[in-house]
Amino acid sequence: MANIYRPVFEEGERPEGFGARRARLGYELGSELIGCSLWELPAGQAAYPYHYHFADEELVIVLRGRPTLRTPAGTRELEEGEVMRFPLGEEGAHQILNRTGEPVTFLALSSHGRPDIVVRPDSNTLGVGERLPRGGGLRAVFRREDAVDYWDREGPPEV
Repeated sequence: MANIYRPVFEEGERPEGFGARRARLGYELGSELIGCSLWELPAGQAAYPYHYHFADEELVIVLRGRPTLRTPAGTRELEEGEVMRFPLGEEGAHQILNRTGEPVTFLALSSHGRPDIVVRPDSNTLGVGERLPRGGGLRAVFRREDAVDYWDREGPPEV
């Protein structure tokens, strides 16, 4: 059983500027098709890099505080109780930042039953991965400038 008032946050260090804490409630419940995470975002931090998905549609619900939302349309401050949807593809690009002096808490829900590709425009990287009900699975991040031709390292088949 998971509880948003008694979250179990992930262990591990995060890079400077991305000091959020995340409790993966969906993993705790063994959810196979729906992701659900509770995020606590300290002042002056970002939850994650600016990104968009090709397979995971997301919803975010602001529970406490006034985070800043960055999208292709620009930035704007959100208010408590506000709900946002991030569709698939470039139009769904988003990042949540805390530019206030108070902590922010939000809930993020996603459809994550199939492998996904995540594009991060600021770093020109992309990630591929699958999310298994208890965590883990394929996960890799690549620099887009390192792309190779479809036939790279392929030789003729033995006949």
